[in-house]
Amino acid sequence: MSRGKHPGDFGTAIDVASPSFSPTSASPLRRAIFRLHPARAVAVAFAVAVALGTALLALPLATADGGAPDPLTALFTATAAVCVTGLTIVDTSAYWSGFGEGVILLLVQAGGFGIMSLASLLALLVAGKLRLRMTLHAQAETRIGIGDVRGVLLRVALITLVVESVTAAILTLRFVLGYDMPFGRALYYGVFHAVAAFNNSGHGLRSDNLTAFAADPWVLVPVSVAVILGGLGFPVIIELLHQYARRRRGEAARGWSLHLKLTLIVSGALLAVGFALTLGLEWSNEGTFGPLAAEDKMLGAFFHSAVSRTAGFNATDIAAMEPATLLATNVLMFIGGGSAGTAGGIKVTTFAVLAVAILAEVRGEPTSGVFRRKLAPHVLRQALTVALLGVGVVMVSTVALLAMVDARTDLVLFETVSVFSTVGMTTGLTADLPTPAQLIVIFLMFIGRVGPITLVSALALRERTRRYQHPEERPIIG
Repeated sequence: MSRGKHPGDFGTAIDVASPSFSPTSASPLRRAIFRLHPARAVAVAFAVAVALGTALLALPLATADGGAPDPLTALFTATAAVCVTGLTIVDTSAYWSGFGEGVILLLVQAGGFGIMSLASLLALLVAGKLRLRMTLHAQAETRIGIGDVRGVLLRVALITLVVESVTAAILTLRFVLGYDMPFGRALYYGVFHAVAAFNNSGHGLRSDNLTAFAADPWVLVPVSVAVILGGLGFPVIIELLHQYARRRRGEAARGWSLHLKLTLIVSGALLAVGFALTLGLEWSNEGTFGPLAAEDKMLGAFFHSAVSRTAGFNATDIAAMEPATLLATNVLMFIGGGSAGTAGGIKVTTFAVLAVAILAEVRGEPTSGVFRRKLAPHVLRQALTVALLGVGVVMVSTVALLAMVDARTDLVLFETVSVFSTVGMTTGLTADLPTPAQLIVIFLMFIGRVGPITLVSALALRERTRRYQHPEERPIIG
């Protein structure tokens, strides 16, 4: 596999023949890692990150009062950070020390970037090349070809750095000029919220999250833009950058890929629908948008629509929202954002593929297609599998939580969908859950972050062609 010479070609030469590549020359631990299925390795990497984060947060140094933290609180917080779910059971700024908040920030960054992608990038910087098995691990997260991993990982790191830096700079200036914060504290607030926004975690340093800035576009808009960019997925951003680079070089523009078209169109449509529904349903609600000016209501509706599919920030009281708004938010959260990004949910492309399949069936068409492209049958099966398993996980978890807590069904369902979709938006119910229920939430956060990645990767890598066909028979449907 040769490495491309063109400035825009990021192919990677993978030295398979090198003696150093052979797992037999490695330690037993490394040999075990090499033998792991790429999809399974992603789950193991996230589990290890959660364990390390829990150990660090369990130190007395991590708490504000210097006392030993509750082990469940440490585990819950570490899982929420690594799985980029901005859900907390304690006040972050009051409970954790500066060290603890720094650990949370690093876990959010590592979880958003992707544990295996981060490991691959570090190996690249140290060794200058990627091993084949590690390349497959990174591919399981980024959904890209083997030859492109090197360039893509570097671009992902650069994109992360640029977006977070710009967002942090805007927020820092706003906190200094608009709220008279000392520069050091403003910079810390800016960086923390920028990292949380781009990685779609929703962690905040205030007990009221961002409700104090409900009428401040200089805070909510940069956070929303960072959330949207992180939620689109790295393949979309990288392809857009490639298109822009080709135009700058005067080369003929290539057509947009089907993934790019579906992600942008469906994301834009969901953003608009969420904005319209939130604005209409909450316009006169005295507990949310009622007391605000018209322009602030529109800002709040846009912010809620942007963060409800990906990040758990809130600029208004979620518990005070209308039941219809909570239900609409459930749908947005369950769909989530773009693939191979920092967002959760079943992903917008999964939703789009299912919608296209339904439309084709209603029209009586034998195959499903969109934008003059036919969808492969295995793509439809994977989308259906992810969606139905997601519904099943949410329903089972909701029933289990309802058996443990005395709360309205709509509130429990909202919390469950938020956790599974790694959104982290809450009505305040999670903090009061008993220990068994919090353990279910911890498991659900992990499944919500790792499950879709592992499932789709495993399905794709296990795909095989059957050399025989059974007799066809059609059961009665409907």
